Amino acid sequence: MRNAVENRASILGEYIIENDATVRATAKQFKISKSTVHKDVTERLRLEDPILWKKVKVVLEKNKSERHIRGGMATKLKYSLLASKHPRLY
Repeated sequence: MRNAVENRASILGEYIIENDATVRATAKQFKISKSTVHKDVTERLRLEDPILWKKVKVVLEKNKSERHIRGGMATKLKYSLLASKHPRLY
């Protein structure tokens, strides 16, 4: 059992690096929770494969620094779609 979890952590880490993926996107791809992905790549991977963990950490830090931009773009898209459906309200 333990080996399967460690293997999953490595697989998730490699996926994040190869696809420049967020924790949310990775969780969706593997059909597991965001909490599981986060725990695997921050805690378990750190102990199992420190070299891979450092690479994953770089991607996660980049994603974290860009998070507010993605949120702003999502909000902009939301209101532009609403405005096209109901132009008198917006």
